[in-house]
This record gives sequence, structure tokens and C-alpha cells, in this order.
Amino acid sequence: VQLQASGGGLVPAGGSLTLSCVASGVTFSRTDMGWFRQAPGKEREFVAAISWRPDETYVWTSVKDRFTISRDNAKSTSYLHMSNLNPDDTAVYYCTSRLTSRRGDWNKVHAYDYWGQGTQVTVSS
Repeated sequence: VQLQASGGGLVPAGGSLTLSCVASGVTFSRTDMGWFRQAPGKEREFVAAISWRPDETYVWTSVKDRFTISRDNAKSTSYLHMSNLNPDDTAVYYCTSRLTSRRGDWNKVHAYDYWGQGTQVTVSS
């Protein structure tokens, strides 16, 4: 399984970014996908997740008014759409996926099986 995240960069406060994660080596249409982030000196934290089941998404309360998650099964890609970014959003963003047999614990690092290399998002003030 390989997860290739992209789309990070430097953006001014108030700006927007869309991160992409292309998955290979999995049956993407039956794979839960997630996004976590890790700022320097902090633990990795949950941002959003999307089930392979229809209409099932989870977004961290602190960002749910600004971030959304989506997927395109035809492209084996999940997306994290981020708007109204602020400097506290600065972090490495990691794409993740998990085996079809997994259930629940959407916001837990241990609930995911595969991780991408991360993409840096830097928000300037």
C-alpha cells in the first residue's frame, strides 16, 4: 500500500489549500481514508476521515467549519479542503488509510494501518 500526499505549501492567513492523497495497492472503494496533522513538538492529531460507506465523514470539531473531506473513487484519491487557514494550522499533514475490517475509533492514530509521507502546510500571519 502506498499513499502519496500532495498539495501543501505556504499560504497567508485566511487562505485556502486542498490536499490530495492518491492511494495504490488497495481497493480504494472499500478503504477508509483519513487525515492527521503534526505540528513541531506536538503529537499527531486527527483532522478528518471519510468512510468507504456512503455519506460517512468525520471532521475534528475544531476545524469542521473550515475543513471538509471528500473522495473520488475513480481516481483513488481523497481530498482535504481547507479554508480560512490560520497559523495554528501549520503542520505536516499526513494521509492515512486502514483495512476494511477496521471499525470506529476514527480519530485514533492506532486505528489506521498505512501512512503517507506527509505534506507540509505553513500558514503565515
